Amino acid sequence: MDLQLDAIDMRILGLLQKEGRITNAELSERVNLSASACHRRVQRLEDDGVIAAYVALLDARLMGRPTVVFVEITLETQAEETLDAFEREVARVPDLLECHLTSGTADYLLKILARDTEDFARIHRRFLSRLPGVAKVQSSFSLRSVVQTTALTL
Repeated sequence: MDLQLDAIDMRILGLLQKEGRITNAELSERVNLSASACHRRVQRLEDDGVIAAYVALLDARLMGRPTVVFVEITLETQAEETLDAFEREVARVPDLLECHLTSGTADYLLKILARDTEDFARIHRRFLSRLPGVAKVQSSFSLRSVVQTTALTL
């Protein structure tokens, strides 16, 4: 799909990434469009899938999940049925935020939130170690988040 995004679309997207609850009136004023024209553009960006979703980002620490763990998983084989089985089951792991098929030494990289090291040990024991086709699991605990954003560079 060849999207045609102009400077106004990019300003709209930039504002919505940072202020998802901005009103259409405020958004239209900030991008110098009429409210109806702004609404049409946002609707088009939604319809085209450029705007994938609107969400509330929760503070993990305040929600009792301050421990971020990155988990590298290596599978026994790269056979399609093994990959499919793993991907189907990993989606059921509680507190899993992200799972990426990767190149390099590990096959998958997971981002998991936990209450503490004991909670992660429970997640590892009850879920990660039981995933199909797993040969190796290596976990790294984040000491501190240096940069964290959900906004794409436009």
